[in-house]
Amino acid sequence: MTRLINTSKTVLLMLGMMALFLLVGSMYGKTGMTIALVLGGLTNVIAWFFSDKIAIASMRGVEVTANTPGPAGQLYSMVDQLRQRANLPMPRVYICPQQTPNAFATGRSPSKAAVAITEGALRLLTPEEVAGVMAHELAHVKNRDTLTSCITATIAGVLAYIAQWGMFFGGSNREGGNPLAGIFVFIFAAVGAAILKAMISRSREYVADHDGAIIAGSPNGLIAALQKLEVYGKQIPLQTANPAQNNMFIVEPLITTRGLLSMFSSHPPTENRIVALREMQIP
Repeated sequence: MTRLINTSKTVLLMLGMMALFLLVGSMYGKTGMTIALVLGGLTNVIAWFFSDKIAIASMRGVEVTANTPGPAGQLYSMVDQLRQRANLPMPRVYICPQQTPNAFATGRSPSKAAVAITEGALRLLTPEEVAGVMAHELAHVKNRDTLTSCITATIAGVLAYIAQWGMFFGGSNREGGNPLAGIFVFIFAAVGAAILKAMISRSREYVADHDGAIIAGSPNGLIAALQKLEVYGKQIPLQTANPAQNNMFIVEPLITTRGLLSMFSSHPPTENRIVALREMQIP
């Protein structure tokens, strides 16, 4: 059922992406429609096959294996043990050189999955806390959230680009287009990107927290990790910060706005996640 739901979400996202491209292209006549059709199709192909590689590359992730010496090799062994508990194939494991403490999972299926953690998180967290974080990411893999997450990040990035494009060109075209079209494209794409990320990410974080705690055998490590990640993540900003990728991480890497605009945050409040974990009963 989870696989079917997430596959349906992915299909809807990709159809929505194509529809938005065609909507914008229609403002620029037949030529615009043709270009939009090509670009929309190309974007969907890239999002499906390469979004995981784009995510890893953007974080400059370095793959580690069982033969990697030191803490990196220990991380690989930890992930191997956790994935066996979760009955998952072994994912690729990456360490990212960023100093901000964070982690994410990616890949279009469990057999193509990868998990990544930053150097900052490895230094900050205890082994139990790292295990809690990695178990959370493996829960995303098991629940098949990763494809939806990566495609969401890719589409949100494209929407942001469309917003800039619409504002730059001002909706003008040689076939008498409405001069207000650019403003419409800017507002529609920018708000659409924010709502898209918020709708996809929030509920699945609670599920991944719950399932990750089960994989780890206890919620304690994840609780302690979330507390540290929340505090230190705000003190040490992500150097390659890209708002389009916020939904991929275990905690939002950019400072969120409280109040009404918090509805556009890609993650639920960390304190609420901790409360839910503390209420868990694991036999």
